[in-house]
Amino acid sequence: MIEKCDGYDGRLFSYHSVNVILLEPEEVSLEGEVTLTGPRARHVLDVLNAGPGQMVRVGMLNGSLGSAVVTASTDRGVSLRCAFTAERPSRPRVDLLLALPRPKVLRRLWAQLAALGVGQIILTNAERVERNYFDTHVLSEACYRPLLIEGLQQARDTWLPGVSIHKQFRILVEDDLTAFFPSGHRLVAHPGSVTTDMRLAGIGSSERILLAVGPEGGWNAFELNLLKAHGFLAFDLGGRTLRTDTACIALVALVHSALRESERSSGSDSI
Repeated sequence: MIEKCDGYDGRLFSYHSVNVILLEPEEVSLEGEVTLTGPRARHVLDVLNAGPGQMVRVGMLNGSLGSAVVTASTDRGVSLRCAFTAERPSRPRVDLLLALPRPKVLRRLWAQLAALGVGQIILTNAERVERNYFDTHVLSEACYRPLLIEGLQQARDTWLPGVSIHKQFRILVEDDLTAFFPSGHRLVAHPGSVTTDMRLAGIGSSERILLAVGPEGGWNAFELNLLKAHGFLAFDLGGRTLRTDTACIALVALVHSALRESERSSGSDSI
C-alpha cells in the first residue's frame, strides 16, 4: 500500500478547517505582498469566498499572526497584502519524547500534536519498537512538515515543532537529551506508577515540560529505570490500555491543563 503525505503544499489536503493561512518568510516581500497558488489560494477563493478588498487571517511561520487584504485573484492564484502584529505566539511549553509508533499511527499524529501545542518531538527507539519503522518515509521532513503546518493552521498557531529522530535510546537519554531539554520538568507515562494525578507531579507555572510516552507495549524495565535515573517522574494515566495516538493526545492535553491550572494558582497566590 502506498502511503500519502500530501498537505500544506500537496494535492489532497482539505482546507475546510483551516483557521489561519501560514506563509513562509521567503514568500512575503518586504512590502508584505505575497501571491499564493495551489491549496492555499483555493482555500481563500473557494472556502473563504474572499475576493479583492476582503480580509483573511494569515500568519508567518515561526513568526507573528496578522491579517491580509486580497488585492487580486485569478483562476491560478490570489495576491495578498499582509500586515503582521508586533508579537508572535509563545512557543508551546510541552515537549514530547515518543517511542516511534507504527508509521500509519505517526502519520495521524503529526497534525494533531502540532494543533495541541508541542514545542519539539523527539522520536526514539525502544525494545518494543519494530526496527523497520525507521525506514518509513513518514519520518522524512518532506512528509511530516506539511502535516505539522496543517495542525498549526487548524490551531491558529505559527510555531513549527522541532523534530529529531534517534535510533539509540540509551545514548539519547544519557548523552544527548540535555541538549534538547536542558531544564524543566520531566514526566514519563507508565502503567502502574504511584503518581496518578498530574497535579501531584509538581509542575511549576513557568517551566517547560518534557513528556515521555512509550510504545504500545510500554517501556521495558531498563528503559523506565534509565528515564527515572535521568530525572523523569513516572505517573499513571489510569487503568485503561490506550493506543499510542490516543495516549499522546490525552497526555499532551492533560499536561497543558496542568500548566494552565498552575498558572492560575500562581496568579491567585500573588494577589
